[in-house]
Amino acid sequence: MFDKFKNESGGIVEEKTKNEDIVSSSEVDLSSEIGIGQLIGKRAKLEEAIDYVGLLIKNLKEKRTLLEKNIEEESVDIKNLKEKLQKVSEYIDEESRGIKELTKKRQQVENEADEVGSIINVLQEKLVGVDRIIDSEENRVKKIKESRDSTDG
Repeated sequence: MFDKFKNESGGIVEEKTKNEDIVSSSEVDLSSEIGIGQLIGKRAKLEEAIDYVGLLIKNLKEKRTLLEKNIEEESVDIKNLKEKLQKVSEYIDEESRGIKELTKKRQQVENEADEVGSIINVLQEKLVGVDRIIDSEENRVKKIKESRDSTDG
């Protein structure tokens, strides 16, 4: 309906209507009468202006509709990104908890290793003590044998 006002690039151009052609030819005849010719001319211009405003309104509605569509698409994209980020945050939290648990377990194993080391040191000291006793007893036995051998001999 308003295509006559659009040029190739989508802009609005002015174009004479059929009413203006009729008005301009009849203006001469009617101008001498009670000013009806001018009134018809004004009416034709007002109709043209109303058509032009209607076209502007239509274009604005189309632009608004397109803008609403774009905003909705962006909203959906942002919601999807937000959900992904929440999942990433949950993953990070889960990994942090896992690391804390591993740290706690490592500390327990380290404590147990320290205990085992202490036990080994205690047992080693006991073994050294037993070894000294055995060496001492061995030396006594040797002395006893030597003293026997020297008395027997």
